[in-house]
Amino acid sequence: MIEHRPFLALGAIRNDWLDARLHFRVGETGRAEHAPLGPLYVWNDDVFAPRSGFGLHAHRNVEIVTWVRSGAITHEDDAGNRARLVADSVQAMSAGATIHHAERNDEDVPARLFQVWLHPRTAGGAPRWSTRVCSREGREGRFVTLASGDPQDVREGALPINADARVRVATLREGTTLKHMLPTSGSAYLVADHGQLDVGAIRLAPRDGVAVREETQLDLLAHGDTDVVIVELPG
Repeated sequence: MIEHRPFLALGAIRNDWLDARLHFRVGETGRAEHAPLGPLYVWNDDVFAPRSGFGLHAHRNVEIVTWVRSGAITHEDDAGNRARLVADSVQAMSAGATIHHAERNDEDVPARLFQVWLHPRTAGGAPRWSTRVCSREGREGRFVTLASGDPQDVREGALPINADARVRVATLREGTTLKHMLPTSGSAYLVADHGQLDVGAIRLAPRDGVAVREETQLDLLAHGDTDVVIVELPG
């Protein structure tokens, strides 16, 4: 089953510096039917205004994967980590028992990012943070694993997360077709960033999502250049 979640139907949080669309219901914001998918319970499409962002705040028992789509954000945490993450960067943060961090846009242009939250396999433990860049050339026409709970993926360059999930990205040029196999008996969530994309019989507009259940293969056709981000959730 493939459930279409159009961008314009998503819940929204807007203030003077943040414009966020919620692929999954958060609290009372969003549609009740946009329920979690296995351990995946947040996928926010965020735009940070220039010179803005979240100050120092706490997280616990959550795995947070952030994909920077354009602009840049600056991360700081109380474990001593600090980095400026430019477009095509991914960050994986295991909050563990507790971590305090800040995410800011210190630039003069907006920052666009996807932020994915996953329930961890096990609660508590020491926080962990890592980041890497995934070039457009390296992911053209194929999915590259950005972050994963599978040790084999980590050995091959993915950032480690404490969750039964795999976060991937591909760049598809206009007219590209791709048959993508999914974990047996698992589920997935997919978003087309900035171009139209067919997922089977469903046409996605830019920033639309689909929740996928009980499918073993996705047939993708790009109708314009686009980045495709997918979170795979093994059964």
